[in-house]
Order: sequence, then structure tokens, then C-alpha cells
Amino acid sequence: MSPLDGLAAEARAATYLEGRGFTILERRYRTVAGELDLVARDRGEIVFVEVKARSSSSFGGPEAAVDFRKQRRLTRAAESYLALHGLSDAPARFDVVAVTPEGIRHLADAFRP
Repeated sequence: MSPLDGLAAEARAATYLEGRGFTILERRYRTVAGELDLVARDRGEIVFVEVKARSSSSFGGPEAAVDFRKQRRLTRAAESYLALHGLSDAPARFDVVAVTPEGIRHLADAFRP
């Protein structure tokens, strides 16, 4: 997908999450450690959301792209975000939202650092 499609996927994911009661705190938040697609709050928990989009599932679902290396980068970026905002002790988790032409799949608590 092109970068514009990625932005559209992030917008779709944010709308989807808001419809399920999440509050979006940040979009495309950049840290020295990397970028966080979405930072949200879900019932008192800080949620770092990685949005992955694919135009087809020929090479597996989009969530397969969140491999160990990507998880490590997301963890570092999340630690930076939490420290900068004085939230180091706040409960937090990592979700993945997969966007395809068929729809959206939300994997809550997709991985643990």
C-alpha cells in the first residue's frame, strides 16, 4: 500500500477504536526510538496501537508484519512515551489493528514486551 493508504488505514483504525470506547490520545507520535501509529486510552489503560494494512492477504495477514524486531522498536518507543508523559507506572498494552479490503481485525494485547 502507498503511504497515503497507510494514513487512511490509521484513520480507519482510529475511528474503529473510538467506536469501541477508546480515546485516541496521539496519532503518528514520533520518539527518538521510533513512531507509534496510535496511542489510546481504554478504560484506564494506555494502549499503543500498531496499524498494519494490506491490499491483499496473498502473503499472510498484515499482523504478521509485527515481528520480534518491530515489537522491540514499538516497546522502546512506548517506554519513551510513558517516561516523557510521567506515566511509567501506568498500565499499558500493545494492540495491533489489521486493515484489509475485507475489514478490520483488532488484536488486543497482541504481544508482551
